[in-house]
Amino acid sequence: MYRERLKENKMNKKQILTLSILLSNLFIAFLGIGLVIPVLPTIMNELKISGSVVGYMVAAFAITQLIVSPIAGKMVDSIGRKIMIIAGLFIFGFSELLFGLGSTVEILFISRMLGGVSAAFIMPAVTAYIADITTLSQRSKALGYMSAAISTGFIIGPGIGGFLAEFGTRIPFYAAGILGFLAAILSIILLKEPTRTSDEAESAPSILGSAKRIFSPLYLIPFVLIFVLSFGLAAFESLFSLFVDHKFAFTPSDIAIIITGSGVVGAVAQIVLFDWLTKKMGEINLIRYSLILSAVLTFAMTIVSHYFAILFVTFFIFVGFDLIRPAVTSYLSKIAGNEQGFVGGMNSMFTSLGNIFGPILGGILFDINLNYPYYFATIVLAIGVILALFWRKPKQIEI
Repeated sequence: MYRERLKENKMNKKQILTLSILLSNLFIAFLGIGLVIPVLPTIMNELKISGSVVGYMVAAFAITQLIVSPIAGKMVDSIGRKIMIIAGLFIFGFSELLFGLGSTVEILFISRMLGGVSAAFIMPAVTAYIADITTLSQRSKALGYMSAAISTGFIIGPGIGGFLAEFGTRIPFYAAGILGFLAAILSIILLKEPTRTSDEAESAPSILGSAKRIFSPLYLIPFVLIFVLSFGLAAFESLFSLFVDHKFAFTPSDIAIIITGSGVVGAVAQIVLFDWLTKKMGEINLIRYSLILSAVLTFAMTIVSHYFAILFVTFFIFVGFDLIRPAVTSYLSKIAGNEQGFVGGMNSMFTSLGNIFGPILGGILFDINLNYPYYFATIVLAIGVILALFWRKPKQIEI
């Protein structure tokens, strides 16, 4: 019996190859999102735009994704997974090239909005594809890899963008565009439309039913914490380059080193520590302590002034953020039962909302005072800490 379960949990070579292609596509797409961050100060100076406009521009991506996602989700089921992934990658490649060529604020906004469309196409298609090619016992780990690919791309993107920017401000976007087109072509050649599974068919709740389910005691706090995490990370990362550029006159290389190093440290912590910490203290306690760490260090960003102090603080902020996300996802997957689709959709929705409001409010506050975005992010994370302290696991569900 144990050997049968072990065999069921293990993926075959075909599954591993397909999953690798899917994760590579996600990594490339979210890499492109992060590429914009280190060159924002230069683009701001070129086009004479304010911090609030930058915040709106970064948020335009998430707003578009939020609007298009429900339509794209239906298209994934009606016309297929593969075609939506390929279309999303081509749109992504075009949006990045357009940003590189753009010389007006309007063009940059259109580019970011097209990027949101591409993510709305790719995300539900990849999620559905993974569900089609994995068994129930394999799915949690596969979706965990998917989350890691997204996080790694988003975090490493600014680092790569900073290095490429040394050869020209727009070079990162040309590189991302070419990568997007290459990924689309490889997907045409290597991916096959998966066989749909019917063993987990679940009735899709109405819009009103889904809205009511959000406020269920089982889900409300985890969903709010997803928003808090996304808000804090988006506010921190989208304005980090502007903050250190204006306050400490950091170069794109300095920013690249810090962001890339932070991404590596966070990824290592996620791979090495996450499983051990969840077994040791459970998801809820891990989320509590990680939120406290993130809140304290976000506030510390307004106090530190030396390069290595900034490096240290940034490294450990990302450790906190990178432990919270998989912990919340793992918790939700355990309590969701046959509502995995609902939980995945709400996870995406609250992440998008955080990605929208974090950069917008951060950009407005940045124009008033450089430190205000981090003060506000600290307050939001502190509210998350308070919520997590009142959080109790359901008695009827073993976690």
